[in-house]
Amino acid sequence: MSDVLYLKIDKNTQVDKKDVCLGDVAQMECANRDIVNKLKTIKLIRIPDDKHNRQVVSVMKVMELILKEYPSLQIDNLGETDFVVTYKVQKNVSKAYVFLKVVLVCAILFFGAAFSIMAFNEDAGVTDMFKKFYMLITGTESDGFTVIEFSYSIGLAVGIIIFYNHFGKAKLTKDPTPIEVEMRTYEDEINTVLVEVANRQQQHSGDC
Repeated sequence: MSDVLYLKIDKNTQVDKKDVCLGDVAQMECANRDIVNKLKTIKLIRIPDDKHNRQVVSVMKVMELILKEYPSLQIDNLGETDFVVTYKVQKNVSKAYVFLKVVLVCAILFFGAAFSIMAFNEDAGVTDMFKKFYMLITGTESDGFTVIEFSYSIGLAVGIIIFYNHFGKAKLTKDPTPIEVEMRTYEDEINTVLVEVANRQQQHSGDC
């Protein structure tokens, strides 16, 4: 009776080296521990030396490598059929940098929440709120074209560009944009519905 290997791979695994082995991305269990120890050292992929720090790998490639080493081994896949390997360089970050980053994030959240509350209390009257805020700080009337309105306009545009991750055809990063993610989700839902409809039609035709 041949050994059985239980294989589990998460949908996204982060690594910190270019040469990725099976043991870096997969959880493997087998009654024969020598098989597991050997498989963990098998090289799966190499992250290319470019800006693409994510690689999509099929579990079929993993099975091919395993069966090449142990042809009679039975494999029971308990994880994903396709998974992503993300390469990220581990950096030694100082505690001062982490502290300043936390302070900056807290400040953004604080002022963002304050702005949302004030805009809500003003019934979304942002213009009136800016005038009151300008009067409170400077003591003079706002003509509607102050540094507050200018900063708000620039910040709003920059925030939208960063959130949607592209400006025109240029993308800020290699990550998929929120629109692309929603489109893929929509396609997955359509495919699921098509499969379910086809199965029901086959069931009805079989009953007849």
